[in-house]
Amino acid sequence: MVDKVVSLEDAIATIDDNDTVCVSGFVGIGTPECLLKGLENRFLKDNSPKDISLLFAAAPGDGKDQGLNRLAHPGLVKRAIGGHWSLVPKLGAMAVREEIEAYNLPLGCISQLYRDIAGGKPGMFSKVGLHTFVDPRQSGGAINKKSTEELVEVQELLGEEWLFYRSIPVDVALIRGTTADSHGNITMEREALTLDMLSIAMAAKNSGGLVIAQVERIAAHGSLSPKEVMVPGNLVDCVVVAENADHRQTYQTHYHHGFAGRMRGIVDQNAPMEMSERKVIARRAALELPINGVVNLGIGMPEGVGAVANEENIIDHITLTTEAGVLGGIPQSGLDFGAAINANAIIQTNQMFDFYDGGGLDLACLGMAEADAKGNVNVSRFKDRFAGAGGFINISQNARKVLFVGTFTAGGLKVDINGGKLTIVQEGRNKKFIEEVEQITFNGGYAAEQDKQALYITERCVFATSKDGLELIEIAPGVDLEKDILAQMAFEPVIKNLKFMDTALFKPKSMKLRKQLLNMTMADRLYYDATQNILFANLSGLDIEDGKDLKSFDRSFKAFVKEIGCKVNLISNYDGISIAPRMSSRFADLLSELERDYYLTATRYTNSAFLRQKLGQDLKNRSISPHIFETVEEAAEYIRNSASQ
Repeated sequence: MVDKVVSLEDAIATIDDNDTVCVSGFVGIGTPECLLKGLENRFLKDNSPKDISLLFAAAPGDGKDQGLNRLAHPGLVKRAIGGHWSLVPKLGAMAVREEIEAYNLPLGCISQLYRDIAGGKPGMFSKVGLHTFVDPRQSGGAINKKSTEELVEVQELLGEEWLFYRSIPVDVALIRGTTADSHGNITMEREALTLDMLSIAMAAKNSGGLVIAQVERIAAHGSLSPKEVMVPGNLVDCVVVAENADHRQTYQTHYHHGFAGRMRGIVDQNAPMEMSERKVIARRAALELPINGVVNLGIGMPEGVGAVANEENIIDHITLTTEAGVLGGIPQSGLDFGAAINANAIIQTNQMFDFYDGGGLDLACLGMAEADAKGNVNVSRFKDRFAGAGGFINISQNARKVLFVGTFTAGGLKVDINGGKLTIVQEGRNKKFIEEVEQITFNGGYAAEQDKQALYITERCVFATSKDGLELIEIAPGVDLEKDILAQMAFEPVIKNLKFMDTALFKPKSMKLRKQLLNMTMADRLYYDATQNILFANLSGLDIEDGKDLKSFDRSFKAFVKEIGCKVNLISNYDGISIAPRMSSRFADLLSELERDYYLTATRYTNSAFLRQKLGQDLKNRSISPHIFETVEEAAEYIRNSASQ
């Protein structure tokens, strides 16, 4: 085999006019800065290549001059198809001015599409994007009128609507790794993420295209561990060794062992967040954290939720993830976004979106730029400013519960938080709850039809999706409903059962969130709805380690049910429950006794497949039909159907 290590100039010379160039990178992680700089320099010097098409998933750029911003020159780019655009504003500005054809497709769909391009398939089916601006019945992801090609179609499959994302053949792939040998085998041991390097390389190679890789060092052929090779040499055409300045681990950090998983960092010494409207919002969102659940936190305002969880000593009981491929640990922010310290695992981006799209995400907390009367949210397009959707659509459509967080108004908002109350000192100039959003990134009506749980959390109130429109469900103590909320909205929300937000959100001392979520009293765990004769039992976080724990649970539970005075229908949440193996048989015996003496019907739900199987078998062994479901909606539907029979 020939030596595949070449000069930057020789590598970039292989790119022709009108080529479709696929570029790796998530912000600055995995972004082939050296190759992009070389491509820019060649164009400025030789006016070549011209009219290329760009394909990218996660905005390889720094929001200023690096990454794809380097390619924002008239004549260089003809078309750009990307998932996230906010960090490539120079390219985005060209799209808004209609200087190039431009499309915004969901980040996860582009990531997954790479695999189907590699597999020679005509495209990919997904429900992600239905009833958003990506749906061709809206704009089909087109950013401007110049973009007329249909990249997305609505098709019916087995009686259901799907979106079909067409494959896009790749002529050149620009990727990045850590070490390469002379035959082009590439490892990624010092990278913060593995991203989609393999599938991008396969997509280009199987499209008849070229793969150019940027690395930081060269190893002798045969010295690389085959298990560490992320992109095999048969997929790589040439390798360029980058200067240190063009191969930073992120745009913010030259190199951090913790990002690469080569050391454990200390993360428990962070100072608590200062009391502010941001902390109030983060605290209210943290109340929704699922014990032992999987959570995605978006960039910006949602980052505060992780800080509050750490401050309240609850972070070890949730698994934080980023769409880039990180599970566990502490996700980073700013230009380090995508990386994490102390991650449990780092997988490929397309694999993470498979997990998200399939329903593996228990909770997502995302930013909220503007919302309307139907509960639609826009985070992607604002007149002449184009941010793109990124992974927002995949995440918001498929998480079991989604929280949209942000201040109620923007631009100069000042509040006073004192004595467990919130006072508006100066109102923001810009209203965020408007009559109709400019672009639908999340469809509230579609979510309500699917009974998706969605909350809109601000410093002064909380809304929820409903089939009648956006519903106001909570208001902060000290806030005037008419003056501070209704007068600052462009529409009147649905108001049925308005409650006060917890006063602990507005006090400087700890909320004792750990106690609320893990050490709840039985009285806090049980709620009886007399109108439906349904007992709701929240056993999330319950810990049965020994006979003493079981006896306490038995005594408290029976006392509550006896007080009701009749048999009830039970809906019980088992997410995050912990039953010691030696106690499982005795716990099942107790459930059998409760079923016989106190329930008309009983359903339970948990997202743990193991617990559903184990508990279900224990109940069957005691001649009890388990009726254990994955979601609360399924459990409630069973109760409704049983009552109607």
